Formats: sequence, structure tokens, C-alpha cells
Amino acid sequence: MLNYSPAPIATRAPIIACRPAKSHTEFDGRTSQHIVEVLNLLLEVLEPQRRIVRPGEAVYKAGDGFGNLYVLNSGFCKIVNQTADGREQVVGLKFRGDWMGFDGIANGRFVCDAVALDTGEVWVIGYDALMAACARHIKLLSVLHEAMSREIARDRDSLISVCTLPADARVADFLRYWVHCLGRSGMRTDQFTLRLTRADIGNYLGMTIETVSRSLTRLARSKLIGFTEKGRRDIHIPEIDALTTFVQSYLTPPTSTALH
Repeated sequence: MLNYSPAPIATRAPIIACRPAKSHTEFDGRTSQHIVEVLNLLLEVLEPQRRIVRPGEAVYKAGDGFGNLYVLNSGFCKIVNQTADGREQVVGLKFRGDWMGFDGIANGRFVCDAVALDTGEVWVIGYDALMAACARHIKLLSVLHEAMSREIARDRDSLISVCTLPADARVADFLRYWVHCLGRSGMRTDQFTLRLTRADIGNYLGMTIETVSRSLTRLARSKLIGFTEKGRRDIHIPEIDALTTFVQSYLTPPTSTALH
């Protein structure tokens, strides 16, 4: 059984939008205001149960019976898959407004673990109640389809990044995605703490921990990122557009020269 309890009535007030970040790269088109509108719709239509999660705590585990979907209201989570030989593979990252648990729909059991990276709040939404509500509220059905489509698109983009980008660009692309997700949540984007370890970043990007460290060092030497005095998990992004330009330089096909 999941250990959660409904939030007090006082906490069920509409979600207030945070001040959006001034600059971030668009990935899925969502803004801070759009996320707030979706969260308020879920509160109004479904009144989801709220659960506080802490770093390292599993929201759900592979093999658990499926009955709920989960929406992240605050904090960060990673989605982890167990490989056949027992190794853990980070296959997804979740930020505010993201849904979790779609992998459990097909066979009635979750196939991955969802693990909190920071203290946060997860909304627990009963799947049967959600389906019934979608039949009454077309807007809610659109929200659900949008979330599923976004997850498919992000999986595709991650695969393209791993298969086509060299190490430095792959790490840069990961950082700008993290910045984008912070920005759409209304959080500070010029300086932040990475909630993933170097090992998790390497696992997610298909790289060794040594390669991740070397890539971060080269990005810092190029002044694309910086490290604060507190440690190398605290990242400073002087200019997100410069990071984007760096990644795009590897995605733009070379200009062909006509034969004479």
C-alpha cells in the first residue's frame, strides 16, 4: 500500500503561477502558466490525493500493480529500468507538471521504478476515476493525450541525442533541457543544483562517469557553463543561447559543395 494521505482542505487552493524565466529553450511548448492551468484543472475535476516524497523514495516500483497515474507538483524524479543482468538504467527524468506511470497501463503492472531526486509532492490519480472524468470533460482528455504525446516525443529526442551527438554536445543538450524544465516551472535557470549524480547522468546519456566529468570540464573551459564555489553539482549557465548554439552546430548538416 502507498503511504499517503489527503492534504488538508487549506492546501487545495488553486495553484499560483510562478514568475516565468526570462530565457529558456523551448522543447515541448509548455509554459509555467500552462502547467498551472493543468494542475488547477486536475484539482477541480479529480481532487487528487497528495503525497510528499523525499530523496531516494520510490513513488512506485517495477512489478507493482497498476491502479494510479502520478503527476509531479514539485521536486524531481528519475525513471529507472532494471536491465536483464540486474543493472539500473535511467530512462527518464520528470519535472513539475510531468505525468508518471504510463508504462503500467498496457499490462497492469509498472515496468520501471519512479524515484524521487529531491523532496517534492506527487499527486496520486486513480486511473478508473481519470477515465470516467475524461468522458465528462473533453479538456481533461486532451490534457491526458498531450502528456502521452509529450512522453513519446521526449523518448524520441533522447534517442536521437544518444545516437547522433558527440559527448560534449550530448552533455550540453542535457543541461539545456534541464534549464528548460526549470524555466517552465518558474524556477531560476541561470544557476541551479543538478539533482543527478555524475553516474546517473552518464547512465542516462549512455556515457561513462569519466566521460561526463571530462565533458563538463571542457564546457566550463569554453565558458559555456561554470561551477560555483560550493561544488561541481552547482552549475552556472552564463548564456543559454550560447549553449543552444553549441548543440545546434552538431545537429546542422554540413553544407555540400557542388561538383564541377
